[in-house]
Amino acid sequence: MTELGNRLKEARLEKGLSLDDLQEATKIQKRYLVGIEEGNYSAMPGKFYVRAFIKQYAEAVGLEPEAVFEEFNNEIPSILSEDIPGQLSRVQTKKTISENGSKVLDLLPKILIGVLVIGVFVFIWYLAQKYSGNDGAETAPKESKQEITYEESADLSNERNEDQQNQTNEKENAEDTQQENDKNKEEEKDNPVQPSQELNVVEANGDQSIYELTNTETFQLKVVSTGETWVNIKNNKGYSFFQGMLKKGETESQTLDMSQETEVVIVAGNSTATEIFINDQKLEYAVAPAEVVRQDIIIRYVKNNQ
Repeated sequence: MTELGNRLKEARLEKGLSLDDLQEATKIQKRYLVGIEEGNYSAMPGKFYVRAFIKQYAEAVGLEPEAVFEEFNNEIPSILSEDIPGQLSRVQTKKTISENGSKVLDLLPKILIGVLVIGVFVFIWYLAQKYSGNDGAETAPKESKQEITYEESADLSNERNEDQQNQTNEKENAEDTQQENDKNKEEEKDNPVQPSQELNVVEANGDQSIYELTNTETFQLKVVSTGETWVNIKNNKGYSFFQGMLKKGETESQTLDMSQETEVVIVAGNSTATEIFINDQKLEYAVAPAEVVRQDIIIRYVKNNQ
């Protein structure tokens, strides 16, 4: 095991993270994480990925990646000219595109001439059809014109009737809508809407975040484990309502009524596997669990009559 591997492993254990926890947080396969700790980079897909994985590992356990690279520079493989084939490929692609574009430009005048010739033939055919149709046309009888005028007048009359009917329907609909709105306003006056609860972040500093719960008569707290986490739930006087491990599939949640408390502290040993609900509203961590695994969540309950 290398000095770099020892340093990263010590930081991981200080955070209380297993390799499975680190795999879930970084999305790096477990065998690569083991290779980093043991200094075995031969299983990695490439030198670029070695440096990238070490950077993600360091960030996940709270170390500064640049400081790690500088301190253990001799142990970390440097990136050589692995990207040169990709650069050459891009150059060749640009050259191919340029050659293809040049061929299109050479063919463009021929294409335009062909389109112009086709357009001339179409125009000549159109004129021939137009004049040949006028030569054989006959004048329509007057009776025919009268019938057409009568039919058109009847259509216009029907359209006017339909417009009038539509206007009448729109007016009736508008009156019904106005009556419905007036009724809804009266109901809103009789039954004023109660403000919905608010859960806002007041302060976030390191591993401690403070929230304020307002506009609610109840304070129902539920803590759920999506994996394995140690949890301590206590009030501001230090009295612990629950303290122990929560495991998914076994004892995976705790639900408590905290309506009589003014401040509650939830200590989450593994925030990446801990979900907190306040009156069925999921609490959004002010500090990402991937950045700080162990977190203290403080909820100050401000009752409506205070």
